[in-house]
Amino acid sequence: MNELNLDDLRKLCESGNIKWTKHVIKRLQERQIYREDVYHAIFHGKIIEQYPDAFPNPACLISGTDTNDTPLHVVVGADGVIITVITAYTPTLDKFDTNLETRKENKP
Repeated sequence: MNELNLDDLRKLCESGNIKWTKHVIKRLQERQIYREDVYHAIFHGKIIEQYPDAFPNPACLISGTDTNDTPLHVVVGADGVIITVITAYTPTLDKFDTNLETRKENKP
């Protein structure tokens, strides 16, 4: 039940301890998001949601921008040794408020 710390995540990235699964690479290709964009969001963004009970490791949602300053959300997990990129996507107004950081409530 640990929350992730952005400075620790950045250090793991800097040291090359980052895992890209086949699944995330496929999703990034489909969404035309590049690894450089993910790195940019991690290094210039902020954590907006924590998932301390995620399996197999705690995870978080980072809100940042890609290298063209387009909003980008990145979900990562970490075990203290390796950061794993879970997914990345461009946030949309149907799911987030105008700040693109506050999740809209699920309204029936």
